[in-house]
Formats: sequence, C-alpha cells, structure tokens
Amino acid sequence: MNRKKIGILFGGSSSEYEISLKSAYGIISHIDRKRYEPVLLGITREGTWFLYQGDIERIKDGSWYRQAACIPAVISPDRRFQGVVYMQDGEIKQIRLDAALPVMHGRLGEDGTVQGLLELAGIPIIGCGTKASAVCMDKDLSHRLASSVGIRVPKSKVLTIWGDREKALAWAEAVGYPIFVKPATEGSSIGISKVFGEKQLGQAVDIAFQYDAKVILEEEIPGFEVGCAVLGCEDPLLGCVDEIEVSGGFFDFQEKYTQKRSKIHVPARISAEKMKEIQEAAKRIYWVLGCKGFARVDLFLTPEGELVFNEVNTIPGFTPYSRYPNMMKQIGLSYGEVIERLIQTEVLS
Repeated sequence: MNRKKIGILFGGSSSEYEISLKSAYGIISHIDRKRYEPVLLGITREGTWFLYQGDIERIKDGSWYRQAACIPAVISPDRRFQGVVYMQDGEIKQIRLDAALPVMHGRLGEDGTVQGLLELAGIPIIGCGTKASAVCMDKDLSHRLASSVGIRVPKSKVLTIWGDREKALAWAEAVGYPIFVKPATEGSSIGISKVFGEKQLGQAVDIAFQYDAKVILEEEIPGFEVGCAVLGCEDPLLGCVDEIEVSGGFFDFQEKYTQKRSKIHVPARISAEKMKEIQEAAKRIYWVLGCKGFARVDLFLTPEGELVFNEVNTIPGFTPYSRYPNMMKQIGLSYGEVIERLIQTEVLS
C-alpha cells in the first residue's frame, strides 16, 4: 500500500521556536511509518526553509539545520504541484504532499500565515485553516466572537501602537488592579505582565508593544484556569478537562515549561457536572471560531463556578507530556492514537 506523504513543518521565526522542535520531534517519532511517509520541512529562526532528511534526534537537540541533510526547499504556491519544490544535483525536484501538519507555535506559524500558504498551494491542512488560526491568535477578536454566543469574557481595553496609551491608565483605574497587559497576538504568555498599580502600567505596555502593534488590557479573573482538548471537525472528541494550580505569580512562559511553582491536575479537581459544562463550552467556542482538526480551549473557573473564556491554542504543545495529549490519554487515547486520529481528520475527509 502506498504511504500517504505528510508534510510536517517545524521551527519558524517565532519566540516559541524551541517548543516547536520538541512538539515536532514527538509527532515525527510516533507517527505510523507503515501508513505515512513524513516529509520534514524545517524553518530556521531566520526564516530559511529546508527539506530535512537527517537524524530526527537532531531536531530534538536543535542542531538539525547544521547538517548536510538539509536541502533548500519551499512550498510551491502553484496548485499544480501541491507540495515541496527543491533543488538537487542541478535539477528542480518536487514532492507532492497528501496533507501538511504545521507544528509551529506562535506568530508566523500558528496565526494563519503558514496556513494561508498551504491553502494557496492546495495542500490539505491537518488542523485549523487560515481564518480560524488568525482569529484564535488574536485575543481581542476571539473574545468578541466567543461573547457573541453567550460565553463570558474578561473586561478589556485594546491599545494600538499609534495612540490610546493615555486611555490605559483611566481604564485600569476604573476596572481596578491587578490587571494583565498582553500582546494581542502572541502565544505561551510571551510579553504578558501582571500589573498591580499605576507605576508598573507604562512599562508593561512598552513590553507588550515590543511583540505586537496591538495590546490588550484585561481584568484579572479570580479562580483558576482549566483547559479542554478538542479533536475532530463536525462532531469533535472532547478530552478530559485539566486544571492549572499556580502557587504565586501567574502561568507565564517560564512557568509553562518548568512548572516550578505550578502543577497540572488532569482530571481537574471539579465535579463531573462542572467538567461536562466546561467541555460543552469548549465545543461551542471551537465551533464559533471555526476550528477544525484540533485545538485546546482554555477558560477560567471562578470561585462562584462561572466560566470565563481565556484563549484557544490552535497548535497546542504536543510533546508526549504536554497538556493536550495528557487530556486525551485520560479518555483512553495513547499519544500515537491521538496523532493517528488527527491525521485522519484531513487525510480521510
């Protein structure tokens, strides 16, 4: 039986480059080689594209692009090819792809840019498409859409790099400290600050503007964060709900990948009824934002038991130990089975 050629894109010009390598390594090392032939496309921090044909352990340790096994390559936007074009031995060659799985976290990977290239090329995307990826990456737009279907969202104020800074102080004083200041389109809590008073606000806004021309100020939501993994399209599979317990501070970039002051509980320490409510809310958000394939929906659970939408990760961390696979593990799916089901959402559609 001919194996399906699956393009796996990793790396990228993002602050989450290293996380992408870890997630991609997990998928590449567990994909069913009897059914699929992975075509590895690595993108360096500088944005150089390579067809990688070397030892996948080099992806794990970050040295992949220093290898002779790297061949300059690109995704051809010409829909006649539907795949990868590269130069070898003085000849232009191509690999037609049956589907492509971007495993690129953050900007220029999770925000619709790569998805747009794949759609232009006519290559089926495993995961969310261009529009859903772009909307979910934008905290302001995703909140507006979630609110339209009755999901509570934090009170917020949007600032642009061209003005409105003077309005930040008045808004923060009206809402009350502490507040969060966030780049509107970054992932992994990069550029986010928790602000406790007027003196910190200006610096926090400056930090956020280093990552985005659009910044969002949000009220602090009491309680704790919960997440739900969603897998599929029209009738998606819902994973077990998890809970983030943080002892001091908030779940920032460093804490997400070291967990020195935090702990992930899966299943979450909540009632079965509340877990069902969270799963149903996650599914509604998944649908209204146009997601497909897979995503992780994150919400806050207040002390009063109310759900408040936080964000959707359209390409969540995907190592064997990441939150998404662990939520699916709790409902009986192994890491390899999750990858298989994910690929089938597009390859067999």
